[in-house]
Amino acid sequence: MKEVNIYRPALDYSANESYKSLRTNLLFCGEEKKVIAITSCTANEGKSTVSLNLALSLSDSGKKVLLIDADLRKSVLMGRTEVEEQVKGLSHLLSHQETLENVIYATNIPRFHVIYAGTVPPNPAELLGGVYFKRILSVVRKVYDYIIIDTPPLGRVIDSAVIADECDGSVIVMESGAISYRFAQEVKDQLEKCDCPILGVILNKIDMSKQGYYGKYGKYYGKYYGKYYDKYYGKDESQ
Repeated sequence: MKEVNIYRPALDYSANESYKSLRTNLLFCGEEKKVIAITSCTANEGKSTVSLNLALSLSDSGKKVLLIDADLRKSVLMGRTEVEEQVKGLSHLLSHQETLENVIYATNIPRFHVIYAGTVPPNPAELLGGVYFKRILSVVRKVYDYIIIDTPPLGRVIDSAVIADECDGSVIVMESGAISYRFAQEVKDQLEKCDCPILGVILNKIDMSKQGYYGKYGKYYGKYYGKYYDKYYGKDESQ
């Protein structure tokens, strides 16, 4: 297996604790939730950063982790990890130009492996929706404790829904104050059509310095989550 040296971004105390909390919540979802799709509504909401740091946090806890960059249209992972080597990626694998062994890269981080996106193909959705991608996931399931898949924004293209159909769960990353309730609802509905459980929503890029922050967003997220509490957890008959 080839190896690349990746740059690990430094996190402040608050961010580090947030990823530890996210990791713990994922671990409590059960061992059967091991292939996780990370998506967002639009670009630049931070899904790739969340995917990378969640995968790193899981590897820190002793888990063997594979991060798959499936954002074949607009990948940022190569730049984010500051890898300068020429690498083959997922697009090369799905188009049968490379084997699985040649696109999985070990890193300088213990227990952390990566499949980069590769060159931009003319038909991303077709490649990701093919039988070969399903076979690849079935193979890596047997090797890794967790497979984190960085997918394209679901509000822009259908690729994420195609990928989620093969995953055990999904996580939506939303930028604070940037996404309307209706848009978030549309993305949620699209994921549910794939029969892929939504494990959670991450509110990203929060400005904690603003006073009244929770008052402002409490109504929004109470509306978003409140109607689904009964569906997934049952009504509280004591109230």
